[in-house]
Amino acid sequence: MIISFSVSNYGPIRVRQTLSFEAKKYDDLENYYVVEPIKGLRLLKLIFLYGANASGKTTFLNAIEFLRDIILEPFDKKNEKFDFNPFLFDEKSKNSDSIIEIDFVHKTKKYSYKVEFNKNVISQETLLVYNPNKAVVFKRVTNSSNKLSEIVFGSKVKVNKDYVNTLVSNTLSNNTVFGGFLKTNIDIVELREVLDWFESVLRPMISPRTDLDGFVTRNLSDGDQSKIIKENVLEILKKADLNIEDILIEEKERDIPEGLLEFLETSLKNEEERKKISTIREKGKVTSVSLEFVHKFGGTNYNLPFENQSQGTQRFYGLAGILDLLVRQDSVVPIDELESSLHPDLYIHFILMHLVNSTKSQLIATTHNREILKNRDIFRNDCIWFADKTENGNTEIYSLEDFDTKTIRNSSNVYNAYSIGKLGGVPELGDYFLDFKYDEDGKK
Repeated sequence: MIISFSVSNYGPIRVRQTLSFEAKKYDDLENYYVVEPIKGLRLLKLIFLYGANASGKTTFLNAIEFLRDIILEPFDKKNEKFDFNPFLFDEKSKNSDSIIEIDFVHKTKKYSYKVEFNKNVISQETLLVYNPNKAVVFKRVTNSSNKLSEIVFGSKVKVNKDYVNTLVSNTLSNNTVFGGFLKTNIDIVELREVLDWFESVLRPMISPRTDLDGFVTRNLSDGDQSKIIKENVLEILKKADLNIEDILIEEKERDIPEGLLEFLETSLKNEEERKKISTIREKGKVTSVSLEFVHKFGGTNYNLPFENQSQGTQRFYGLAGILDLLVRQDSVVPIDELESSLHPDLYIHFILMHLVNSTKSQLIATTHNREILKNRDIFRNDCIWFADKTENGNTEIYSLEDFDTKTIRNSSNVYNAYSIGKLGGVPELGDYFLDFKYDEDGKK
């Protein structure tokens, strides 16, 4: 579970901003929102991040995804560059390193990781572990001139010197230490456990453009507990009043469309994906998947192809698969624009199913949906966050809990306060009149 996540000099975030999952010391909806993964540490299962368009709220999710990528998908060549921008609205930031920090709990241990980087190299890294006392796992510094790194392990971490030398050799200047570890046939418990958290707990970011239904369909299983359980997805869909009785999946082998493999080979950057394309070429066939839902009306079943379902049904099918993972497996899921294509009631229904049934999973969602703010019976102040832009273009984030009682009281209508801009995080719009200049022929 994430404890906190901090970002500096990344996109519109110039000054260090921290999103915290630590629950404040009050009991509102405690049994639904708060988990204690280790003694004395109370973490939220849900955070909403509100903000106007271009406020920078999605940047936080992008930064989480960026961190996951540089750890799990290291570059193979040291001249490859990171695809991101620092804060571009002042000269100092353009030429300074960006920083991402994350504190999280995995297998009863607390880890604290910090990485400093620019487009070309990982400048510095630090990993700490608390078990329960603080100990340095490693510190890494990259020489800016020769791009060679020094990795020093803490005195409490038992590592063979030959292992360290091998790890240093395999850690390119644009790799994290974890990236080097993935390329090295050695075992260091702390590095292995952190990698396990990033791979199996922290899920890839979901946006409205994510092929979420494809992911769910590919991983749907009748009983494999490591995948998405079909029976559970079906139960979730039935509770959503979508009249779905069953999910039918059929796989067929088809001839490869002309030009498809050539297009994929030129588009894919990942070497592993390219190898899969070579395997398909040798096979000469491609597998297509047909997905249908069985609807029941008047006692009769009707099969309807997935592409003929409403956008809301398609979206909720994907979210049903994610909910199965949230409930059964320890998962952290970032979702951008959670409300996309969902009716407000269905949106709240999904949130409540997560809160009622999940035990050690977290959901962080950007949203424009204000319906939930009307009902204090289903949210806590510390789970509501806002992103706002300052006059110099820097993104700032803050929690509803940060407001004093002069602004927000327990009896206050948060929906109204947010709608009128009292809490920030809303667009400052101009009037409706457009002063277009045209001549008699309709030309400017």
